[in-house]
Amino acid sequence: MKTFKSKFGYTLLWFVIALFLGILGFMIHQEEPIEAILTTGVINFLIILFILYLNLATTYTFTSKHILNVKCGLLLNKNYDIKKFKSIRKSNNLMSSPAPSLKRLELRYGEFGILIISPENQIAFTKELITRNPKIVNEVYLSES
Repeated sequence: MKTFKSKFGYTLLWFVIALFLGILGFMIHQEEPIEAILTTGVINFLIILFILYLNLATTYTFTSKHILNVKCGLLLNKNYDIKKFKSIRKSNNLMSSPAPSLKRLELRYGEFGILIISPENQIAFTKELITRNPKIVNEVYLSES
């Protein structure tokens, strides 16, 4: 079993924090009731904690020779057959996925399937994947052979 942690998604986190601070600042400027400001602040804080949790609880684990388990906190726990992967490449796709960082890898599988992930060490992850299925078209790095 080999596990790769997800790269931490600072961009998304800072965007959400800035957005929430803007909302709170606007509420204060509009002289909203203190109860509304506090309630909004608590809800925003809980959302930020949830985003932090997802950043820290997203992992990609090779559980056996042919299975990749993708876990994203309590939201996703799914196994993928490595033999069905067709290609791997770097991606900037913003599609919702178990990839907290914007530095992503796109795995194509089956006929039309796409899995977007963001392992912390993309090269090591790619090497591990190619070792388990050498038929994958690798567009992440050049082969050493």
